[in-house]
Amino acid sequence: MPRRIFISTGEVSGDLQGSLLVSALVRQGLARGWDLEITALGGERMAAAGATLLADTTGLGSVGLLEAVAYLWPSWKIQRRTRHYLDQNPPDGVVLIDYMGPNLSLGQFVGQRFPQMPLLYYIAPQEWVWSFGNSNTSKIATVTQEILAIFPGEADYYRQQGATVRWVGHPLLDRLEHCADRPTARAALGIPPEQTAIALLPASRFQELKYVLPVIFGAAQRLQAQLPQVHFWIPLSQAGFKEPLLEAIAAYGLQASLWTGDSTTVLGAVDLAITKSGTVNLELALQNTPQVVVYRLSRLTAWIAQYLLRFSIPFASPPNLVLQREVVPELIQGAATVERITQAALDLLQNPQRRSQMLADYGELRSALGEVGVCDRAAQIILDALPEPRS
Repeated sequence: MPRRIFISTGEVSGDLQGSLLVSALVRQGLARGWDLEITALGGERMAAAGATLLADTTGLGSVGLLEAVAYLWPSWKIQRRTRHYLDQNPPDGVVLIDYMGPNLSLGQFVGQRFPQMPLLYYIAPQEWVWSFGNSNTSKIATVTQEILAIFPGEADYYRQQGATVRWVGHPLLDRLEHCADRPTARAALGIPPEQTAIALLPASRFQELKYVLPVIFGAAQRLQAQLPQVHFWIPLSQAGFKEPLLEAIAAYGLQASLWTGDSTTVLGAVDLAITKSGTVNLELALQNTPQVVVYRLSRLTAWIAQYLLRFSIPFASPPNLVLQREVVPELIQGAATVERITQAALDLLQNPQRRSQMLADYGELRSALGEVGVCDRAAQIILDALPEPRS
């Protein structure tokens, strides 16, 4: 009988990481002569890699308390459907990827309903960065047989909290191992040598179209006025963003192209990226592309977080978090103004010393993320945890 694995994740970044893992599981399963069946909560990338989707969760992501309200009901319906599916079709093992709220609930269900079933957390939630306490950390450590950490700080934190942890490294090392160099990527996009190319990455969540896009596109408008040869490239992260982005390009009068192909081509081709905070910051760093990081929430959410919850983090973007210093400029909430974004972008375009320092820091960051082969290492650990096939 086939070995059955269930994987649960959400949002665009989870679908990307999940797809890399699914590909590795299929590859490692074939090497062992195993027949695998992988069912998942995820998105199109995971389906293309070989998983059967139980539900698409790429559009359910949000950051913030109020912003999450709209997703409570659809998330609850998917959770109910997933529990029913697992009851009727118990897998041989479960893998959780990030997606803290839904995955904690699902992990607790699996632990109670199938106490002997292997359950591993790959890319655990970033409690090691922004935990309000140890309640969620304790739940994560309790429900999982083992945490497969992608950051050294993540591994240290969960290990100190009593979890069984293995640091496997960051999967983007695998994804970007064979990406095109800058001249090749520029040639693929038809970017002439004299042109300044800038990537705009305003959104992977719908709320970011409202709060992040206006300041990023406003800064792009200013840059265009000062740099006549500039052209903007905007990778499409979700199909549903196509029309809003095209409308915004027209509204701001930008000389811009919406790119629907592999985003690594754009990220590797441009001279600079102005980007939201997230996994894409590491993709840019690993492709040696200078970047300005921007993030905004609703004013009410930001006020609640700052004054009622006393929420604070040292940094927001992954490159800064890993090295615990400012590798890339972060302009968050009130600091994320059109003027400051424009100035930070011009500094990186026109100041060779600032640019060189960022690229040197990128080299240190790359060394801190581990070694290539991350996804295969994670897949081998997961397959090793599965029980013998049932007769």
